[in-house]
Amino acid sequence: MIEFKQVSFTYESGGRESGLSNINLTIRDGEFVLFCGSSGCGKTTLTRLINGLIPNYYEGRLEGSVLVDGINVSGVPLYDMAGIVGSVFQNPRSQFFNVDTTGELAFGCENLGLPADEINRRVTRTSAELGLNPLLNRSIFALSGGEKQKIACGSVAALEPHIYVMDEPSSNLDVFAVEDLRALLAYWKAQGKTVVIAEHRLYYLHELADRVIYMENGQICKEFSGRDFSAMKRSDLYDLGLRVLSLEELRKLAIGQTNKSSSFLSFSDFYFTYPNGSEVLDIHKAAVPEGAAVAVIGHNGAGKSTFARCLCGLEKKCRGSVKINGQTLLQKQRLKNCYMVMQDVNHQLFTESVLDEVLISMEQEEQNLAEEILEGLDLLQFKEVHPMSLSGGQKQRVAIASAVASSRRIIIFDEPTSGLDLQHMKEVARNLRSLSERGNSLFIVTHDPEFILSCCTHIIQVEKGQIAENYPLDECGIEKMLGYFLDAPREQADSKRKQKVV
Repeated sequence: MIEFKQVSFTYESGGRESGLSNINLTIRDGEFVLFCGSSGCGKTTLTRLINGLIPNYYEGRLEGSVLVDGINVSGVPLYDMAGIVGSVFQNPRSQFFNVDTTGELAFGCENLGLPADEINRRVTRTSAELGLNPLLNRSIFALSGGEKQKIACGSVAALEPHIYVMDEPSSNLDVFAVEDLRALLAYWKAQGKTVVIAEHRLYYLHELADRVIYMENGQICKEFSGRDFSAMKRSDLYDLGLRVLSLEELRKLAIGQTNKSSSFLSFSDFYFTYPNGSEVLDIHKAAVPEGAAVAVIGHNGAGKSTFARCLCGLEKKCRGSVKINGQTLLQKQRLKNCYMVMQDVNHQLFTESVLDEVLISMEQEEQNLAEEILEGLDLLQFKEVHPMSLSGGQKQRVAIASAVASSRRIIIFDEPTSGLDLQHMKEVARNLRSLSERGNSLFIVTHDPEFILSCCTHIIQVEKGQIAENYPLDECGIEKMLGYFLDAPREQADSKRKQKVV
């Protein structure tokens, strides 16, 4: 059992809005509880109190008590909680200790001092259940963001704790991996495990959750039974700033958006291999209209992020060129004409304040324009706050604000909606539409069909390092895109169930 008794918490930095105020809550053994609400509402802070990261790692003022199985979490070291509570963080890189995937899966079990045979059994079982076998014996550094998230889930599952705490575990997963994650969560629930999960993506969870807790400004505002939450109308969800509960709903919301520019951005002979010789990217020729907002979709590990890095010139050993408006841009020229918002935005936040972070992307320091950009992304109130003290979703929007300020001809976004709620996803979409309308060419690596329908005009599907599909997001294109996100995962799940029966 997990008990919060009159719990309040304020981060020592004072810059966050994601502290907690007067939380009283009991989570029963075997209960599946979903925390939802806008970015910075306190969901992540709640999870950190359960697993002991607060106050052992994140400092601040804590009032009240958090009890897990009768243990006051604030009074015991983190390693004593590891065998009770397993945690999957929003950024999987923050919990890796090994350079290879198999070693990472075994690491926690080794720290518990388990026998070698038992460790091997757990790693084998976990790999089979999560579909991790293709990722075994690989370098952590060679994995895509989504693949890293799957390894993080596997390393926790191998510990076999009876409480699982997860902070947006689906944020970088493709629809196929999300289906695998859902199956794993259903398995844990059937085993009687306690599952506490903070999420913005709700479609894969609403039928699993026994209880849904909606938060605002660090407080619990509403509670729903799983059944009542699943029955909520789309309009009621939107009033709360929550996303759709079924991807089928997107068919009702879809409105085609296309770019009819007569000039094209083309790229040719993109070829990239890892130092070990394995081929990652092989694109002979492709083109999209100049000023298009192109969603780059595909499986985790298909080569989407590598394509994005090659496109903007970050991979020096990538062959190939980009031609835009008759001008050929080689690797060094692409560096000057492109801006990239990385999947892990912690790599590109450098300054002491949010405002300064935006100003360094501008050719001339125009504070009024920078503040206007921040206001458009609901960040103006944080302009004097250190970027690293913000929540994950807020950091993501700071990096996007810098991209908007850069005014580069080509802007690449790698998973820009990771950690974003409905309201802020719409704000990002509005800013991207504005960039596209001004003539900027956008390439958006994403697993988010709701976001694609909000701002994109074209689709490029990358599979096994090649472009499998390239089409406009007109009426036919919308149906093809939704078919990829809706129908293909079902077919995969049905195939796996049949294999198990056989």
